[in-house]
Amino acid sequence: MTNLIVMPLVIPILVAVLLIFLRNYRYLQRAIVVVTLVAMIVMSVMLLQLVHTEGIQRVDFGGWQPPFGILFVADPFAVLLVVIANAVTLCCMLYAFRSFSPHYERMFAYPLMLMMLAGVNGSFLTGDIFNLFVCFEVMLLASYALIALGGRAEQLRESLKYVIINIVASWLFLVAIAFLYGTIGTLNMAHIAQRVQELGPDPLITTIALFFLVVFALKGGLLLFFWLPGSYSVPPVPIAAMFAALLTKVGIYAIIRTFTLLFTTQPNVTHGLITVMAISTLIAGSLGAIAYRDIRQIAAFNVVIGVGFVLLAVGANNEAAYAGALYYMMHDMVGKAMLFLICGTMIYLTKQERYDDMSGLIHHYPLFGWMFLVVMVALTGMPPFSGFVGKVLMGQGLVASGSYISLAVGFGASVIVLYSLLRVMLHAIFGETMIADEDKVKLPKSMLLPIVALGAMSLYLGASAETLMPYVTDAARVLADSSIYIEAILGK
Repeated sequence: MTNLIVMPLVIPILVAVLLIFLRNYRYLQRAIVVVTLVAMIVMSVMLLQLVHTEGIQRVDFGGWQPPFGILFVADPFAVLLVVIANAVTLCCMLYAFRSFSPHYERMFAYPLMLMMLAGVNGSFLTGDIFNLFVCFEVMLLASYALIALGGRAEQLRESLKYVIINIVASWLFLVAIAFLYGTIGTLNMAHIAQRVQELGPDPLITTIALFFLVVFALKGGLLLFFWLPGSYSVPPVPIAAMFAALLTKVGIYAIIRTFTLLFTTQPNVTHGLITVMAISTLIAGSLGAIAYRDIRQIAAFNVVIGVGFVLLAVGANNEAAYAGALYYMMHDMVGKAMLFLICGTMIYLTKQERYDDMSGLIHHYPLFGWMFLVVMVALTGMPPFSGFVGKVLMGQGLVASGSYISLAVGFGASVIVLYSLLRVMLHAIFGETMIADEDKVKLPKSMLLPIVALGAMSLYLGASAETLMPYVTDAARVLADSSIYIEAILGK
């Protein structure tokens, strides 16, 4: 059963290679993609149940025992994110089947999307800091191609910026790993954590930690997000939805994992700085969300707000806050994918990008109009949808730690999210329709179905919180107490 741990990385890569040879067989590619992702969801759920019943699992490559070999680690935090990542990717793929042209499908879009998913899953599951870099690069190399695929002028402009930023971040990542290895003498994350704790509050370790923070902030959009709105608004809709749902979450995951496991000896410096950056990100993202009328830019700045909100948990540094952060991450992956698919569909239906150039869509597309209401309520954090549970848990954690400024800014940003999306709904969804019956563009059910599925996922995450909380609590306990992770890897 422990071999399930490597499947979320291995299977997408193998299937992506297979699809390269099937580029001219569109429907066969689609069938293989759906079967693959459904199988991965099932295996991920099985792995989650295994971790819940038997504790943290690992697989050692080549039979080398920790800390000497490369390993993958399945803990509740990582596996929950893998489950959601696979489910969201399936919805984005289903939307892509209808929105991609035959020519685009032959340009290796599906293999690249699967390679990106493999990098995401590998980043969540690796237990080795250098292997984290490798999985980051697998994810980023696929995203480099996806953001430029199609060759439109705006894509090439934004892809150049995106590639340069991430190449710089990757170089800094390598330098940080080299410094860490030169200081600690190991790459196994559990072993690094053990040795850092033995060293205590060492200034050199704190400096290295700040190096890693800059790297992950660049990749996750924490304060250093200037590349994100443009980069996320130019790819085709299903690819942009995958970017919004997955890419920043890997950066967030890396920050939470490293600063709850590896760099815990000087929280006043490291965790305090993360809190300041998170608050600044929330403020800047909120200003961006209300400054634009382009619905793609509004959606992109809502991604930035989500990054800042989740990382408030690191400053609180308690179990309740980490439970809220994880629940909110799962919600945000679903909600942001849904938001980007809805915005892309609005542009498809109206051929407009500004919400004040649209009106009355609910008159012609009633179910679609109500789906916008669902995503707005979910992202704002209203019951019974998924955002409510994460925000309540986060609020409890922030109050328990006395982080009242973080609490005020975090929940103030929720008001901005509501305002930014309410403007879009009142202008574009409600009001008098600007589309005559003879000019109405048909909305295919195959485009609407993935949006409805994501809305149902958000409702499930909110309404079934009691069912999911044991898994979330397991994950929060591991994040709040690093010894659980260390003993699970080095104590076996």
